[in-house]
Amino acid sequence: MFNNLSEKLDKAFHILKGHGKITEVNVADTLKEVRRALLDADVNFKIAKDFTTRVKEKAMGQDVLTTLQPGQLLIKIVKDELTELMGGDVSGINLSGNPTIILMSGLQGSGKTTFSGKLANFLKDKKNKKPLLVACDIYRPAAINQLHVVGEQIGVEVYSEPENKNAVDIAQNAIKHAKANGFNVVIVDTAGRLAVDEEMMTEIANVHKAITPNETLFVVDSMTGQDAVNTAKAFNDRLNFDGVILTKLDGDTRGGAAISIKSVVNKPIKFIGTGEKMDAIDVFYPERMADRILGMGDVVSLVERAQAQYDEEEARKLQRKIAKNEFGFDDFLAQIQQVKKMGNMKDLVGMIPGASKALKDVEIEDDAFKHIEAIIHSMTPAERSKPSIIDVKRKNRIAKGSGRKIEEVNQLMKQFDQMSKMMKMMQGPGGKQLMKMMGGMKGGLPGMK
Repeated sequence: MFNNLSEKLDKAFHILKGHGKITEVNVADTLKEVRRALLDADVNFKIAKDFTTRVKEKAMGQDVLTTLQPGQLLIKIVKDELTELMGGDVSGINLSGNPTIILMSGLQGSGKTTFSGKLANFLKDKKNKKPLLVACDIYRPAAINQLHVVGEQIGVEVYSEPENKNAVDIAQNAIKHAKANGFNVVIVDTAGRLAVDEEMMTEIANVHKAITPNETLFVVDSMTGQDAVNTAKAFNDRLNFDGVILTKLDGDTRGGAAISIKSVVNKPIKFIGTGEKMDAIDVFYPERMADRILGMGDVVSLVERAQAQYDEEEARKLQRKIAKNEFGFDDFLAQIQQVKKMGNMKDLVGMIPGASKALKDVEIEDDAFKHIEAIIHSMTPAERSKPSIIDVKRKNRIAKGSGRKIEEVNQLMKQFDQMSKMMKMMQGPGGKQLMKMMGGMKGGLPGMK
């Protein structure tokens, strides 16, 4: 996410390296590169120019503290301005109304139908709601089928009338169905097109007028850059929507849409889609995104994802096994599954401060654990529960069974042994004290549950 932009901004800040103070000349050189980096990321020219002008005004008016380098001060100013440009504060979703009615809009191919399912899943799991998905794409039978598949996948009912070709009627009938059957959120998935056209805009405007939604969301493919921003403006002129959803942020996106869209339509980005899975949805935090763009990581979001997969009872069982020296490969495999549930590896690495820069030339596979899993699955139950019995003969059999080299099996055994020793050390007085301190910090970090 934003790797190219992050790299170019980092090079821009290097111009100030070695300078003892901020001057008009070195700031001008740096901000010229910052503006170029933003333009390469497909940020609107006027927005990029205004952005660098504001940064320069703030930078020239500040004295550099003895504890800060000029580059560090400029990064702080750029981060604050980026945060403000993307919306400043986090913007929640409006869940008033009984039921809450959410209207989804966007172009065909933006990921609108998939995201409707993600949002329903998010509201069901995180907000304890009972959502109803409504199929109002009357032009594509495949879209109705897709929504039913998504609904079945997440355990959410889908309302559809395949033979009805009136989107307004379907939406109104769905709301009646929701009220009669105890649904407290109605998510209406509307038709998309390959381009903004008058027929589509009139139809969705009619649906909007008929159901008066509590929340109208515009779904946009972040990989389309400035085209996404222009489309958002066209939709907003007709619908006056409440917020933006950015999809496909896990792809090789340049970031222009995320940075520009708030300035153009003056509507907040509310959620982002970060993968194909139904739980790959994040609330959009402008400050955290600014951190990630500048290569500072996003530890708070990383910990929140870990906490979402954290099972206290399983953790206690694991602790007892470690104390008795019974930690085996089955337990190791269970830990891998928990990490995989947190999201794709590229996204997770991007949340670790400095990791994106350190690993910029390293290709991180989406399924980075598949070779390890293959090796472990080639072990017998006895070998997985008691790794100490794995000798050279067994290693050769495991390597052949998994289709991996013997060196890879040896490397995994070595890493497993080191990890087991480290976990054993954490059971000692010093480790317990450290865990106690970390537990105390958990409730004190801002933005965390």
